[in-house]
Amino acid sequence: MTDPRPLVGEPLSLDLLNTRWIQDGVRHDLLDTTGGLAVWLRSAGLHEKGDRAALDALRETREILLTLVDDPSAEAADALNGVLAHGSLRYRLERGVPARYPQADDPAWLPAWQAAADYLRLLSDDPARIKACAHPDCVLHFHDATKNGTRRWCSMAVCGNRAKAARHYERTKRPREAPAPR
Repeated sequence: MTDPRPLVGEPLSLDLLNTRWIQDGVRHDLLDTTGGLAVWLRSAGLHEKGDRAALDALRETREILLTLVDDPSAEAADALNGVLAHGSLRYRLERGVPARYPQADDPAWLPAWQAAADYLRLLSDDPARIKACAHPDCVLHFHDATKNGTRRWCSMAVCGNRAKAARHYERTKRPREAPAPR
């Protein structure tokens, strides 16, 4: 099965958020099944086992990340810290090159831990670059990597184009007011 999502390739934490999307007015959730989980793991470049426990951990982490991105709270931060408590990074020197290996107390939590750790990385880099699509009917998130940080849409080809088309429609289809008499 290929990845059906309209936006892929975002940093891992945002890619996890984007496992839910709306297309043609219909809500979709890639993490409805372990088959969808396998698609996401493969798309994200993770080689972990896609079982029910991993699916549950990822769905829980996705909800926590969604809360943190949309409306940060102390409770959501505590919940994310709970996910982070499941894992750590192990460092090694291999052939003169530093290497990092994520590990978890339970293998089912490893993908969720990696997504949570990635969110911390994005926050450390520049939290203002973590954005929700500006289109009111879109639920996708992205990392704004533009030079000036002004990206507004998950995709200019989809949501940006819809917004432009709506503005054009309003300008051209709105009845023109008659000029005021002199």
